[in-house]
Amino acid sequence: MKIISWNVNSVRARLENIKNYIKDSSPDVLLLQEIKTQNENFPSDEFKNLGYISHIFGQKSYNGVAIVSKYKLDKVQTDFIKDDLKQSRIITGELKINSKKKIELINIYVPNGNPVDTEKYEYKKNWLKKFINSVKKRIIKNPNLLIAGDFNIIPEEVDVHDFKRYENDALGRLEIRKKFRELINLGFKDTYRLINKRRQEYTFWDYFAGSWQKNYGMRIDHFLLSNSLVENVKAININKKPRSKLKPSDHTPIELIIN
Repeated sequence: MKIISWNVNSVRARLENIKNYIKDSSPDVLLLQEIKTQNENFPSDEFKNLGYISHIFGQKSYNGVAIVSKYKLDKVQTDFIKDDLKQSRIITGELKINSKKKIELINIYVPNGNPVDTEKYEYKKNWLKKFINSVKKRIIKNPNLLIAGDFNIIPEEVDVHDFKRYENDALGRLEIRKKFRELINLGFKDTYRLINKRRQEYTFWDYFAGSWQKNYGMRIDHFLLSNSLVENVKAININKKPRSKLKPSDHTPIELIIN
């Protein structure tokens, strides 16, 4: 089963790119972030024509997450945490991956938090605190959790082209990176790093200053799998092809294959 995570930076603006990606890669489940549209304007029919069911938690012009799946999901919810600003940033659902395991998909779009020392940064810290507390409770009830999405966190120096530049950024500050580590310590593996110990690859390249052409990127999109699911991992891949297309998202898909 192929599960992909992709910040598409507007699902309607990138629809043709997404459809072409689906035709080329045939994912089973797409976890989409920053869809930037309300539920009623999401292109559900376009995905239905390709054989997918859409579950949406949209928001006008900003944020928004969706799970687009070939398979039926159970218990789809949008209230994993209580968001102080009522932003659409989490959608969850249960998926049966084989005859023995049902996993809970947790698709997230973490606040960016910049500039630091502002209300935006405080919102990010509080959001992560609430999220971690909810995960603590959920993993007791269900040990099979998959958390994926745009975390807006650079975990280590190797995960960005110029770490010094981001040491005091909301994506690379030590206290934010500690939140990522705190989440992992609940019983998860950073799946990309599980397979690729020190490989330097990125999931995001800014639109400015030729960042894509110069490979000035960062790895801020992640798959965290609970320890009980690690044995099911077959492969994980950062697919750069969609980032090279016309009118691309500034992020590219991460592809997880599990048995």
